[in-house]
Amino acid sequence: MAQLQISDAPEAVDLDVVHRFLAEQSTWARGIPRAVVERAVANSLCFSAREAGRFVGFARVVTDRATYAWLCDVFVVDEARGRGISSALMQAVCAHPELQGLRRFTLATSTAPWLYEKYGFAALAKPEIWMERFDAAVYQRQTPPA
Repeated sequence: MAQLQISDAPEAVDLDVVHRFLAEQSTWARGIPRAVVERAVANSLCFSAREAGRFVGFARVVTDRATYAWLCDVFVVDEARGRGISSALMQAVCAHPELQGLRRFTLATSTAPWLYEKYGFAALAKPEIWMERFDAAVYQRQTPPA
């Protein structure tokens, strides 16, 4: 890995790359409007990975920084995969001082459970108590600003 840097600085996020990946390549946020990505990033603790100055990976944590966190939108751009960047992102997330001592830290994944298991994530202890409101078509119904 050539000069990999992980930052939690808001200004380190490349919104163009994040929006393009989420809207066009992700399985979980396809079609997400840029304004929604901007709002989500502004209200979350975000981790940006840069390799030799180029934005190559991202992770977002929605949290109250006291009791709960939800890890989401984790990705590494195609051309940078296989070089340990997702592991470096996870190390930074798990070591972040504002994410220590949380009672619950959750995520949902359909592609990389093996990665998250290395950092202590496991299946829900009591899935029968969890509920959700899920709207798979929400982004398709939203109209972009004029």
